[in-house]
Amino acid sequence: MSFNDNAQLDPSRVSDRRGRGRGAAVGGGLGGGLLLILSLIFGPGVVDQLGIDDGTASQQQDSGAEDAINECLTGAEANERLDCRILGTAESLDSFWLPYLDQFGVAYTQPGVVIFSDSTDTGCGTATSAVGPFYCPVDEQTYYDTAFFDDLVTRFGSSGGPLAQEYVVAHEFGHHIQNLIGTLGAAQQDPQGAESGGVRVELQADCFAGMWAAHATTVPDPESGEPFLRPFSTTDLQDALSAAASVGDDRIQESATGQVNPEGWTHGSSAQRQAWFAQGFDTGDLRSCDTFAAADLDNP
Repeated sequence: MSFNDNAQLDPSRVSDRRGRGRGAAVGGGLGGGLLLILSLIFGPGVVDQLGIDDGTASQQQDSGAEDAINECLTGAEANERLDCRILGTAESLDSFWLPYLDQFGVAYTQPGVVIFSDSTDTGCGTATSAVGPFYCPVDEQTYYDTAFFDDLVTRFGSSGGPLAQEYVVAHEFGHHIQNLIGTLGAAQQDPQGAESGGVRVELQADCFAGMWAAHATTVPDPESGEPFLRPFSTTDLQDALSAAASVGDDRIQESATGQVNPEGWTHGSSAQRQAWFAQGFDTGDLRSCDTFAAADLDNP
């Protein structure tokens, strides 16, 4: 449990689209987030040859049983429910990034936060559960299918602690920060390879997630006056590092094919993702997250 129970949440911060998808909900198969990353690394043709799917073959209708986001009012709910935790993390990130970027003369605008199931329309096109969490720079919104967080544990091998989940949200917000400061476009200009712009963009977003974690337990909730989050334990930080490692390119490649091919990397190795999150957490400083100037991505 990581939120202060009395922290006040604003449900209007999140757009809840669950139960409004176009087709059947994901019910099995490989898991959406992993399928997307495999497609990015190997290409969709190779993924098809592996004989894996995104689970849509299981035609399970959306039950519509999710609790409404408007029930997420305090940190106590964020400690109990994933959707409330996403909301609380987003508000904590807002409270950190707005004053932090102001000292650099950068105006912080809040990215949208959308929770969905099955599929949803975005400024970047229609997204399905196979996409996993992502940031769309066209509409400046972050998107989360809550089923991914089960995949993070059962398919990716991450621990399931709260900070592991909060790390995912902070990473996607990190891409919004990159959009504001002008580094996000490097991913499209140089999309893959161990030293590519794509990898450097992802590692910088990990570093920004670590920066938020460094400050999150002291930045106050504007309404209650107390921090959104309690001080992190060693276990909390291990959970975040576990999540970062679980989506490393080397681990995913080896799991899928038994081999590691750095030329196909798009997000960085498990060790690199952990190292850059730790860099942000240890320094709490935007300037320490310049992955583009780093001569050695293994050692920030």
